[in-house]
Amino acid sequence: MTADHRRPTGPADAIMHTYTEPEVASLLDELHERGRKFGLIWPGLATDHVVDGRVSVRFGVAPASTVLNLLAILRHYGATEAPCDS
Repeated sequence: MTADHRRPTGPADAIMHTYTEPEVASLLDELHERGRKFGLIWPGLATDHVVDGRVSVRFGVAPASTVLNLLAILRHYGATEAPCDS
């Protein structure tokens, strides 16, 4: 999500052109760590390739903005909610 948390980051948002592959890989590591607390595990999640200057992730060939939006949700709920007991 964007800094104001009012709307998700879109794959065509200009900010997405600023992320490098190592930065996206670092975000994926954070997504793995934060997601695990909620039982969310993506074993094949990794950077894939660059399309029109934006890094894609191997997550159904999702744009990196999907990772940013998932992290925003996990960061928000990780700070306010207890993890699941399952």
